[in-house]
Amino acid sequence: MIDLASAGTFQLGDRVVNRMGYGAMQLAGPGVFGPPRDRQAAIAVLHAAMDAGVNHIDTSDLYGPHVTNQVIREALHPYADDLVIVTKVGAVRGADASWLPAQSADDLTRAVHDNLRNLGLDRLDVVNLRLMGDIHAPSEGSLEAPFSALAKLREQGLIRHLGLSNATAAQIAEAQAIAPVVCVQNQYNLVHRDDDALLDALATQGIAYVPFFPLGGFNPIQSNTLSAIALDIGASPMQVALAWLLTRSPNLLLIPGTSGTAHLTENLAAATLALPLEVKARLDAIAVVQPAGDR
Repeated sequence: MIDLASAGTFQLGDRVVNRMGYGAMQLAGPGVFGPPRDRQAAIAVLHAAMDAGVNHIDTSDLYGPHVTNQVIREALHPYADDLVIVTKVGAVRGADASWLPAQSADDLTRAVHDNLRNLGLDRLDVVNLRLMGDIHAPSEGSLEAPFSALAKLREQGLIRHLGLSNATAAQIAEAQAIAPVVCVQNQYNLVHRDDDALLDALATQGIAYVPFFPLGGFNPIQSNTLSAIALDIGASPMQVALAWLLTRSPNLLLIPGTSGTAHLTENLAAATLALPLEVKARLDAIAVVQPAGDR
């Protein structure tokens, strides 16, 4: 049995969650579009995650669209008292599976109600405003209008807490002048560390940082150094990459995703993987600026 608590816990809004969670994006079909290839297998993954002690799930009604939240509801509703479900709004899916901005007050209100309905909830635990930026990288621009719209929905009792995704430090500060921000979800992993300073700044404020693509996402991490270290310590490269993230900062929460129970178990086992100081130093030295063949 994997002891997820060994990786520590952190405050997410008004709840405490294990730092190793689960991202549900891969429960949808190929390209995060359409139904899963095997719905029962998707349900089995969610059951296995709960059995392992996961109490933080990241999802969105964008996944499918609607499919992932419906699978979560089928598998887990009524939800465990300690389970925190985080969703995101701010885009819609095109018929061609494209990701399109949808950040008007009407768009966001519709998205919140879609999430409520498909998850079977009266109030959403955490809603992240997903800023489109450069899709996987943030870009500056005011978020006052869309974040204010979500703040009103929070005041109406439909949302417990608010967060941001794909945001800059300036945008986070702008949002905080409107309503409290409990988490930030940006791209960050062993080789993509643009947010180093932001991560540390959020830690001082007690705000959770939740990296998306912790294993590289659509372009999995490729590193000779990582592979060599994994071989040396008897773990998989992805386990080492996840374990390194857990050492990076106590406010960092992980949500690696998968559609298979074996891969889920492999990911969650990273919570118990201790990295010697010498190994951590070698991993710290890996940087995205290095040529791929030299990492």
